[in-house]
Amino acid sequence: MRAMVGVLLAAVALASCTSHAQRAAPPRSAASILMSSAASPSATSTHAIATTPHPSGLRTFAKPRSTAVNPAHPCGVSATTHYTHVMWIWMENKPFGSVIGSGSAPYENALAKDCGLATNYHGITHPSLPNYLAATGGSTFGVHDDSGPASHPINADSIFGELDRAGLRWRSYEESMPSNCDHSAASPYAVKHNPAAYFTAIARACSVDDVPLAGNLDRDLAAGTLPSFAFVTPNLCNDTHDCSVHIGDAWLATWIPKILAASNYRDGNTLVVLTWDEGVGPGNLIPTIVVGPTVRAGTEAAQRFDHYALLRTTEELLGVSLLGAAASASSMAPAFHL
Repeated sequence: MRAMVGVLLAAVALASCTSHAQRAAPPRSAASILMSSAASPSATSTHAIATTPHPSGLRTFAKPRSTAVNPAHPCGVSATTHYTHVMWIWMENKPFGSVIGSGSAPYENALAKDCGLATNYHGITHPSLPNYLAATGGSTFGVHDDSGPASHPINADSIFGELDRAGLRWRSYEESMPSNCDHSAASPYAVKHNPAAYFTAIARACSVDDVPLAGNLDRDLAAGTLPSFAFVTPNLCNDTHDCSVHIGDAWLATWIPKILAASNYRDGNTLVVLTWDEGVGPGNLIPTIVVGPTVRAGTEAAQRFDHYALLRTTEELLGVSLLGAAASASSMAPAFHL
């Protein structure tokens, strides 16, 4: 009789353990998520995201649970997501072939292979400043030089103003800038690479949200308080304007892993776009690397894109209207599964 009771108790215990395992399966590792995503992106689970009304009429999105994103392989880990944070990092004056395929840029090339690469992306014009204005305002506003805000006060709308009106936060992180929204060039800081300083309608916001990179970006990453839109500008050396591709690659290899390891990216709702202001000659072909949880690893998009396409894509993701030439530009979202 004791033997029969023991058998019955063992059977009950086994059934209980099996039921518990089915209810509370352990989370998959980052490696297993990456492997399953590569094999079948549509099978990757996604988080349900609740929406609530916003006074502006736009939707606001509840923060999803953190995903198991490996910063070394940050892409292809989700089938779908709602991007609530977009970060641009702008480098300088290098054509596509000076970076992609170059032994001087090992980190950038590894990132392009792990994530997405636009192989037919072009600057709008030459020199630098009109490209920055085009990407943030949808027009070059007739600017053909690199003069400062005193010479080119832009009384027009911008993505910064759009986000302010929508109740969404933006921030520019300008490396080596002496003070907030500084309108004067002070090498290695270049105001021509700081478009927010040119738009007069956001002058007050610029004095608060256009900040030196040092300290501010690290703090926002550590606190998980990246804005909806972040514009990151290295200084004149680290953006490769005055220094080598190798120097810029080393700078990116320091900062981008920190960005991808921070909670905003691990939450699965942050897109990072690395681009250049301009290349060389009339073709103006430049590298552009797209990093996001839904970007399938190894994606190469051959469709023609430019800075207006980047603006359109960002406006679409953040739910604001399309400015200027962005309205007729191609969206990058389908090509990169955003």
